[in-house]
Amino acid sequence: MADRHQQHRPTNDTIRHLHDKGPSTSQVLAVATLFPVGGFLLGLARLILTGTLFGLAVSTPLFLIFSPIIVPAVIAIALAVAGFLTSGVFGITALSSVSWIFNYFRRMRASWPEQFDQARRRVGDTASHVGQKAQDAVRS
Repeated sequence: MADRHQQHRPTNDTIRHLHDKGPSTSQVLAVATLFPVGGFLLGLARLILTGTLFGLAVSTPLFLIFSPIIVPAVIAIALAVAGFLTSGVFGITALSSVSWIFNYFRRMRASWPEQFDQARRRVGDTASHVGQKAQDAVRS
């Protein structure tokens, strides 16, 4: 039982092992310099939260008092913005439609002489057919 209550003294191997596994000097310096910065930022966050709550406490009654003016103004502004966006979308749609039509006619212009010749032949054929029918009708 005496062995169990006996204190163990660290040996050189134990001290060397703790020294090798402990934090390095750069880690200790990093913690020593970043701890005050973290505390400062935490205090700054506390001040910002306090200011936000104070501003909310002051502005809430003002919003309630002026809500009959603010709500219609916000609705009017939202409708105006929606109108401007809608007109912009319609303008872009019109421009893209005009561009498509222009490109369509430009592609068709290359095949127009062929279509005119074909139409001229059809008209000529139809005219000769009608003429033939007229002559047959006169003869009979």
